[in-house]
Amino acid sequence: MKKGSTLFLKFVICLIAIGVLIWLIWFPQLEGRAAKLDLISIYIDPLIIYAYIGSIPFFVALYQAFNLLGYIDGNKVFSQLSVNAVRNVKYCAITFSGFIVLGILYIRLFVKGDDSAGVTALGMFTTFASIVIATAAAIFQRLLQNAVDIKSENDLTV
Repeated sequence: MKKGSTLFLKFVICLIAIGVLIWLIWFPQLEGRAAKLDLISIYIDPLIIYAYIGSIPFFVALYQAFNLLGYIDGNKVFSQLSVNAVRNVKYCAITFSGFIVLGILYIRLFVKGDDSAGVTALGMFTTFASIVIATAAAIFQRLLQNAVDIKSENDLTV
């Protein structure tokens, strides 16, 4: 892979991280419940804190993808480091989908008076996307692990 391709993907990962971070900071101020709250009270809302905690796996997965691109640049694609990075992305995607499902359940069961259909639909789509990413990462992890095993056998043979 050429360095320009990985540099572009690293740039895209950084843009995604910055965009999501800005959205996480800005969105609570736009939310309906925050209209009558001061700035401190907006950010100590349990649902907002839960969203911040739930976003940690997302940012860890972006960091691991950034590391994986670094391994590709360093010609270390078929190494255990790459396998570990893909495995971490898989675990982060599963954890992220778990946070979303728990958040949807909380909203559906305990938040009264709000229409939760939009949040539920958005959560279902996001959970589905996260599960697809986890499945793809699991497949890539298995393929990459097989390639690393074959490479180590070839290194021992020669």
